[in-house]
Amino acid sequence: MSFFPGNDPEPGDAFACDAIELMVIPNAKDIGGFEVRRALPTAKRRLVGPFIFFDRMGPAILRAGTAMDVRPHPHIGLATVTYLFDGKIRHRDSLGTEMVIAPGDVNLMTAGRGIVHSERTPEELRGAPMSISGLQTWIALPDHKEEIDPLFENTAAATLPLFSDDGASGRVVIGDFSGVRSAVRTHADTLYVDITIAPGGRVRIPADAEERAIYVLDGRVTIAGDRFPSDRLLVFRPGDEIVVSSEEGAHLMLFGGASIGSPRYIWWNFVSSSKERIEQAKEEWRTGRFDIVPGDAEEFIPLPE
Repeated sequence: MSFFPGNDPEPGDAFACDAIELMVIPNAKDIGGFEVRRALPTAKRRLVGPFIFFDRMGPAILRAGTAMDVRPHPHIGLATVTYLFDGKIRHRDSLGTEMVIAPGDVNLMTAGRGIVHSERTPEELRGAPMSISGLQTWIALPDHKEEIDPLFENTAAATLPLFSDDGASGRVVIGDFSGVRSAVRTHADTLYVDITIAPGGRVRIPADAEERAIYVLDGRVTIAGDRFPSDRLLVFRPGDEIVVSSEEGAHLMLFGGASIGSPRYIWWNFVSSSKERIEQAKEEWRTGRFDIVPGDAEEFIPLPE
């Protein structure tokens, strides 16, 4: 869903706090009535673990008569993760999948050698105002899995494990955290956790994952005596436990995992370890060699010039 024509975020700033390797201030862009903030990739940081793309959608209200209509577009070499806090999106793809994504569900779409999908406001919800809020992330696939068969998997919110400790609670979306593990498929060591900190609470982030970052969705957090506002991406230095606290309460997303281990190139919706493979994908989309999306085959997003 890099369909958003958003600008790359600011290059990022080193921060004086010893725990923070990089702080990124995302660039915001209005897309049809709601804001999207892009936090990855940046000039100074392309990936955090396998995460190569991080977009914050909303929160916003889509007015009656307006809708999100993302026409069919292709992907290769990655897995997209759609995770909503509010609102609904109808997903269709070239595998024949059709599903309405609900808040708290995890939609994992593994593109592998190639997939096409669309994302639109459900038709039955277009006659009234609708709130929309969520995250769209991409996970780069390891070298030996870049060309696997495409696959779509939905995991319902009710099946994701919950945790609660020391004034912090949340849901483990991918990977394991605080003694519980998500059943969502992983193609490499991946960590993705939805965390709410109650006023005066804190969460301990162990050094288990090779690379770690948080995106502050709401509220303010304190790390090693320094305070950070919402809509900041904070990349942690490796090797130490991090304690994140909040006086008034906060909502954040923890993500990361093992380094992908080799360079990745990203162009439009394509991710690959090979520039030649991206050129091939561009030509395949330009000449109509990707599969169509059943039920949504009349439109498509053309290859950017």
